[in-house]
Order: sequence, then structure tokens, then C-alpha cells
Amino acid sequence: MSAAPKSRLGRGLGGLIAAARPATPASPALASATAPAGETAAAATPAVGYLEVAVHLIEPSPYQARREIPSEQLHELAESIRAEGLLQPVVVRKAGDRFQLIAGERRWRAFQLLKIKSIPARIVEASNASSAALGLIENLQREGLNAIEEAHGYASLIRDFDLTQENAAERVGKGRATVANALRLLSLDAELQGYVAKNLLTVGHAKVLLGIDDAAQRSLVARRVIEDGLSVRATEKLTETARSARPAAGGRTPKPGVSSKDAATVTGIERKLTSHLGARVAILHSPKKGRIVIEYRGNEDLQRLLEKLGIEA
Repeated sequence: MSAAPKSRLGRGLGGLIAAARPATPASPALASATAPAGETAAAATPAVGYLEVAVHLIEPSPYQARREIPSEQLHELAESIRAEGLLQPVVVRKAGDRFQLIAGERRWRAFQLLKIKSIPARIVEASNASSAALGLIENLQREGLNAIEEAHGYASLIRDFDLTQENAAERVGKGRATVANALRLLSLDAELQGYVAKNLLTVGHAKVLLGIDDAAQRSLVARRVIEDGLSVRATEKLTETARSARPAAGGRTPKPGVSSKDAATVTGIERKLTSHLGARVAILHSPKKGRIVIEYRGNEDLQRLLEKLGIEA
């Protein structure tokens, strides 16, 4: 009779949380410290096995893969929690006399936004590696990491815990090829990673562009793809043409038309517009022309942006 197959750590968030050992039940003193008298949460009383933890005693995970949380998403979640309560408690582990998030940073930040003093939490005992894997799975399954954030999450697991690609893939329940392909995106320069993160280029486009060895030429092709709205197949043809092109004898590969100073200025403008509009903004700039891309979510968000811009629909 063959041995039962080994269970894979990371097949799902629920499986990982179940695998983590629940912390010793809180003593009355701990419960009192985490939920001060007179302070109540808007959410319903947590189920058995959960505890109300003071929001100010929780700190974010150092292994968080998500690089930014769009303010409009956070406000939407906060309004949902205000109306319906918290449907899924956060998961934390003890960190000295405080708690460290394992899963649920958006929910925790929404509670801060709502100025609610305590939040339902499940307290578990988990190693650094398990904590990092749990947080990554939480983001992958529930909160939609962009492709670059996902790649950085895998890279962090491999780098911080001395794992192979295969080990990292097993931790999060993914195929090794999936992890390997994601990590390839980190070979792109920062400009192109930004385009992928902002959904101006798809992962399919990025994989094709990786076929161009020269970074300056790759950047020029990427801008052409975005400006002309080229498909992945059209990008493949353009890439083949770019690869076959040879600079004249003694000549140099043309450089992108944006200086590092201009690039820094554009990035600053992007940040200001994003903050002002409460929506992600990307600027595609060249000396002769450019494009401003503003993301929105649904009709109501579009109407909000139009009002912000002083435009009548």
C-alpha cells in the first residue's frame, strides 16, 4: 500500500490558516488590553476562536507583497464595512507585546480610516516563511496583486527564506513554471515594470518585449505598443523587426527621448494627479507628444472623476 501523498503547504489560504497553530487562548488580561473598556467595533461580535484586537496594537507585515493600495479601493471597502460589518476577520501573530498582520491589511487600514478602535482577528502561531506565504496567498486569491507585485512576492519568498523556485511554488500552491515566468518580469527595467503594474502593458506584451536585449530599444518599442494600442501578436512582429535592425557602422542604438530629469518630473506629476483625483494616473511622455491615462472603476467612479475635473457628463 503506497503512502498517502504529502499535503502541499499553500494550496489555499484557508488550508494555510488551518495548518497554522492557533495561539494560546487569550487571558482576561490580554482581552482587556486589546479591547479597552467602552471601545466597540462596528462589526458584529467575532465568532468563537476570534478576538477583538486593538487596531493600534497591530503592525503591517514586513513581507507584504502589495506595493500600494489605491485610495478609492480603500474607501469602497471602508463604506462596505460601515454598512455590512466585517465579513472576514484579519489574521495576526504575536510580535512581542503587539501583533503583526499575516492577512487582511486592507481590512485593517479600512478600520483605521473608519476610526474603529478594535478589529476581529484570528491569532495564530506561524513562522516567518509561513507568514510570508500566507500574506502572498491572501493577496493572490482575494486582493488582486498586479503582475509586478506578484513577481516581487515570489522573489521575496525565495530571497528571504533561501527557497528554490520549486519550494516557493509549493508554498503558495502554484506551478514552478508560473513562478519562473513571473520572476522574468523583474528583468524588465523600472519604466516597463511600471507600465505592467499600471496595466498599460499586459504580461503577454512584457514576455514578448523581454526578447529585445537592448534596454533602450525595448523601451522605445514598449512606448510604441502603448501609444498605438498594439496587440500581443502585433508586438511580436514589431519586436522581430526591432531585433533584426542593426545600427549603422560606428552608430549607436537610439536612446529614448526622455531624460532622467524629465522622467523624475513626470513621476512627480503622476503622484500629484493620483493624490488629487483619488485614482491611479499614468503619464506617457515624450518630447513631442504624450498621453495621460486615468483609471476608474465603474460608472459611479467615472462620474466622481468628471465632477472632480469640472466636466458635465
